[in-house]
Amino acid sequence: VFGKDITLFLILNNLSFDHKTVKVDMSASTILYTRRAVAEILKATTSVDLGSKQGKHIRLKIPYSYYGKYLTTDKRIQVTALCEVMHTNGLKLLVEKTIILEDTNIIIKIPRRVVVNKAVTLEISYANPLPEPVSRCVLLVTLMNQQVKIHLARLAPRERSKIYFEFTPRRTGPLQLQVDFSCDKFSHVKGFVTIAVAPA
Repeated sequence: VFGKDITLFLILNNLSFDHKTVKVDMSASTILYTRRAVAEILKATTSVDLGSKQGKHIRLKIPYSYYGKYLTTDKRIQVTALCEVMHTNGLKLLVEKTIILEDTNIIIKIPRRVVVNKAVTLEISYANPLPEPVSRCVLLVTLMNQQVKIHLARLAPRERSKIYFEFTPRRTGPLQLQVDFSCDKFSHVKGFVTIAVAPA
């Protein structure tokens, strides 16, 4: 989840009866959705001894403090591990994983029944998932082809807050509400709901 430390495990298995020593070069970079690297955030090298038919786990931890300021709005991190089996004429294996960090910031609560031409109040809850305060918080609410920009107070680390948003639907049928939350540390955290508007 965005704002939290990331823990990964690389599992190495020796499928032979011979003892193996594996050198592992690990790296992590923030990337765009096109897979183009933005910034390298972690580099580590380790060596693992594997006995006959033995398996081992290598733990890799990426703290938020490493990736936070380098993450783009795509919220993607590419992790690679180049595993080289020593004394085998350079036998190598490359393992790659792309992590897409999830947002859990926006929660929209709607009444059980929404009726045309009758005012309805929604609860929009938003959060700062980071271990540091954020300021210049803005919610952009898009509904019925109109946008409303709401300036919000700063949020303390891990703080959740809420606002109430009132509107009157002018037609029956499905209506989509989209919320976009931005601040000085991250931007474009989105949430949306489809509201079923009933006849009066």
